[in-house]
Amino acid sequence: MSTNVEAVPTGGSPLPLAHKKARQRPSILRILFWALIVVIFVYTVFPFYWALRSAITPDSDLFATPVQYFPIHPTLDNFRSVLSDSDFLTALKNSTIVAGSTTLLALGIGSFAAYSLGRLKFRGRGAMLYAMLSMTIFPQIAILGALYTMLNNFNLYNHLGALVFSYMIFTLPFTIWVLTGFFRSLPRDLEESAYVDGASPFETFWRVMLPLVAPGLVTTGLLAFIAAWNEFLYALSFTQTPDEHTVPVAITSFQGKSSFQVPWGEIMAATVVVTVPLIVLVLIFQRRILAGLTAGAVKG
Repeated sequence: MSTNVEAVPTGGSPLPLAHKKARQRPSILRILFWALIVVIFVYTVFPFYWALRSAITPDSDLFATPVQYFPIHPTLDNFRSVLSDSDFLTALKNSTIVAGSTTLLALGIGSFAAYSLGRLKFRGRGAMLYAMLSMTIFPQIAILGALYTMLNNFNLYNHLGALVFSYMIFTLPFTIWVLTGFFRSLPRDLEESAYVDGASPFETFWRVMLPLVAPGLVTTGLLAFIAAWNEFLYALSFTQTPDEHTVPVAITSFQGKSSFQVPWGEIMAATVVVTVPLIVLVLIFQRRILAGLTAGAVKG
């Protein structure tokens, strides 16, 4: 018969010190984690804050020294000037039309193509999917000359249709690629149950499958809208007159309206006005976006 005697640490034993270090490690890691979060937050938010600060700062105080991180005499004159500019308001309307049309077309065409690539079996499906994805690898400027020739032949130059046509080249492959993952993640039992109930392939797609990938539609649609809203190269190359410009081109035109100085206050105010709709859309659909970012990664 043996007895186990537990060692009782004496006053000079290092065991209490080890326990203290073990307790301190989680707190130190937690502090480092939150410090990293603060650094990332400041890094991402500070440019937008500086644009907002410059937009409400009088021109005479923009370059004052020492730097004023908070305007002493805030003003809304820059916003009034921007919102009273007819060319900028026209550009806002054009950007809404172009980005909205591009998003709807990309989702409409892309959902049919993604359903075919994700649920139907046919030869060359994988090669077609990767070939479509490879279209997004090329830089925009690589096909600028060919697009310019095509749009001239179609008499689309200096029309909003030229922008919708050119934006679809990059938004459509991305939309198809992302939505294909969502359709693949759905279980096969859903289709089989719909076929047993007498549904046609189109009814199965429209009434059963498409509502289930709604988070994916919202996520890809919002990303396509943001890409079309912020696009600058094609908007500058394929539009000429102010009545066909979009907001990125309209913002650069503020620089040419003054012969003496660059109106940084008006440019920053226009930047804030252009950014606010995107922030509002993200806040409205944030739950759908989070669901869409995670649902596509789960295989059914």
